[in-house]
Amino acid sequence: MGLSDYFKPVLSMTAEEARKFMKGKSPEDYNLVDVRQPKEYERGHLAGAELIPMSDLARNLNKIDRSKPTITY
Repeated sequence: MGLSDYFKPVLSMTAEEARKFMKGKSPEDYNLVDVRQPKEYERGHLAGAELIPMSDLARNLNKIDRSKPTITY
């Protein structure tokens, strides 16, 4: 299973579209993944976001629930 198996293709989502999507849902309804570096995450991140730096993403795919939509930033 590869990285692409965990994500459905999406062209892009603006910050406003992401806010609207999350506003109508419980945080348990989707995965919110921050792929930045730890220092960036520590300076500030979206509530409920799980830090999985891009360089670690392939090793940590098991942390992402494939049955839910995933937002990465």
